[in-house]
Amino acid sequence: MHMADALLSPAVGATMWAGSLAALGYASKKLKETIDNKTIPLMGVMGAFIFAAQMINFTIPGTGSSGHLGGGMILAIMLGPYAAFLVLASVLTVQALFFADGGLLALGCNIWNLGIYPCFLAYPLIYKPIAGKGTSTRRLSIAAIVSALIALQLGAFSVVLETLLSGKSELPLDTFLLLMQPIHLAIGLVEGFVTAGIISYVQSARPEFLESNITSRPHAAGTPVKNILIVFAIITVITGGALSWFASTHPDGLEWSIEKITRKGELAQQTQGIAAALRKVQEKTAFLPDYNFPSTSPAAGKDGKPASWPQIEPGTSVAGIVGSAIVLGLIMLIGFGIKTFKKRQS
Repeated sequence: MHMADALLSPAVGATMWAGSLAALGYASKKLKETIDNKTIPLMGVMGAFIFAAQMINFTIPGTGSSGHLGGGMILAIMLGPYAAFLVLASVLTVQALFFADGGLLALGCNIWNLGIYPCFLAYPLIYKPIAGKGTSTRRLSIAAIVSALIALQLGAFSVVLETLLSGKSELPLDTFLLLMQPIHLAIGLVEGFVTAGIISYVQSARPEFLESNITSRPHAAGTPVKNILIVFAIITVITGGALSWFASTHPDGLEWSIEKITRKGELAQQTQGIAAALRKVQEKTAFLPDYNFPSTSPAAGKDGKPASWPQIEPGTSVAGIVGSAIVLGLIMLIGFGIKTFKKRQS
């Protein structure tokens, strides 16, 4: 559900940038109160995992569409809402800058749509009340599925609203809405079950970890997270390095909806103004566009025919591993920066 710049007017893009920056400032301030030595590596590893996981699009049967994890609910449950929002924003920024996934003008929208709803609405208002004290696997699973589903529906609705406010007449409100919401309902169900599976594993491995998060208590000094870090680090390498080859070749829910309306995969790019200037910046910074080497097209083979599936591409593996490492490093830097600032103020 990464929006492209072509879907937005500069005014809407700038407004969403301002809103997302304000939310990032608030999250940083709140995280400063609770951050510790266990939180920082967990933020880094979970961010790297979400980056790798988002590379894998899964097919939605019978639609010709696909979806991928947003990851917001997984992060919010594992890290708490403030750390989760910062981590997801870092993932989306790395994707836009270095892999041309989502536009730079649209980055504020993407952070808002994929981060605000799971972290600041679905997690406190839906997940926590259903999950209770975090001791019941059944309640945790139901909470994960319902909250992930609702968060993605809100995000999809925001995409429609942002294009409407941007004056994109090619995407009529009623038609766009009737396509976006059902397809993201299906994607949200998959994300919900994946989220429930991950949380069930953590709950069985370290039940005290999730209980501390839900009750907003600091993790006890003896609460080990080393095994969780190792497991997610291994999964990240496998996912980014090999499982990414098996990503669906179908357009994602947003691209599919646009194609159904316009009969084209995307709207025309703006040739002048801030969007065009930002696109030129992105062309320079994106050293692995579309998660592959620049000379390789993921959409077609050497003979011009559609690429086979799975797409066993060395460039995809490099993108998965390098991107995960960049995300890990960036988040660790942010985490230690917040902690250092906290020490100087105390």
